[in-house]
Amino acid sequence: MASTQALTQLRRGVLEHCVLALLRDEERYGYDLVTELSQTGLLASEGTIYPLLSRLRKEELVRTSWQESPSGPPRRYYALTDQGRAALAEFTRSWTDFRSSVDQILLRKDLR
Repeated sequence: MASTQALTQLRRGVLEHCVLALLRDEERYGYDLVTELSQTGLLASEGTIYPLLSRLRKEELVRTSWQESPSGPPRRYYALTDQGRAALAEFTRSWTDFRSSVDQILLRKDLR
């Protein structure tokens, strides 16, 4: 059970930056982000992403625009702002160091 809780906490901690990373190269709409995050196992509930996107917009890390959809009502698309790109770059640098530190400890334990 503790392993499941740990995984949930890890997901929660990185989800914001994974969303920013998915928006790095192109605008995307919410359901598209939900689908990709779900396929990778990073998103357990669709209800998680929309409040996160709203917060990212309020923090000016993403901007939104409405675009017509070929199959239904207009969709809200999300794109990175310059602040969002800077936040993603900083997280990427920090993540690399953090992951390396954790890997050193985990691999050391496995070798004993």
